[in-house]
Amino acid sequence: MPASDLAPVSSYWDASAESFDDEADHGLRDPQVRDAWARRLAGWLPGSPCEILDLGCGTGSLTLLLAQQGHRPIGVDLSPRMIEQAAGKLSAAGFDIPLLVGDASDPPTAAHEPFDVILVRHLMWTLPAPEKALRRWLNLLRPGGRLVLVEGHWQTSADSTPYAPGSPELPWLGGVTAEQLIEALEPLAVVGHHEQLTDPTLWGRPIEDERYVVIAHRKPGGSDC
Repeated sequence: MPASDLAPVSSYWDASAESFDDEADHGLRDPQVRDAWARRLAGWLPGSPCEILDLGCGTGSLTLLLAQQGHRPIGVDLSPRMIEQAAGKLSAAGFDIPLLVGDASDPPTAAHEPFDVILVRHLMWTLPAPEKALRRWLNLLRPGGRLVLVEGHWQTSADSTPYAPGSPELPWLGGVTAEQLIEALEPLAVVGHHEQLTDPTLWGRPIEDERYVVIAHRKPGGSDC
């Protein structure tokens, strides 16, 4: 995405960084919420330590869980303030994890090594070209690697006004249904798992919208690690 389009988006998330962790599923401050996400990640990821790219890592809450489970994550986020928050969080927990400021839909060169797993949570709705991003991400996986997409569809309004004034229009503003996402993935990858995430413990509250995980494997097949 051109830098002129990225600037208002980066500024929007910079302004949100201080309060971002106030949401239960963002900050994972509640031990029950944190444990629920840790259990889910352990079930979605390979059992042995892997190289993981955490795209749109925000304040690094999931990045920290990945490190605590023995994986080797790299975090990428467009917002410098989010990356600052993530760096402080990881450092306080005793981890020295690479954290990069950059466009998650087209990760910076430093994140172009092959990965065993790419993790994306609630990012697709922010992208002007989500199908193109899926293709890029799959190309960053080792053969047999997995793309873990934690997504949702929480807004049915037809209003397509960008959330950050001056940014491009977003085809999946308000989220994307699992059916839509799987349809976009099927020409590119093998969709191995789809699960609705209805457990209120994950979100710190009951939810009424669609939340789910889709796990896709790069073609051709191969080992996860």
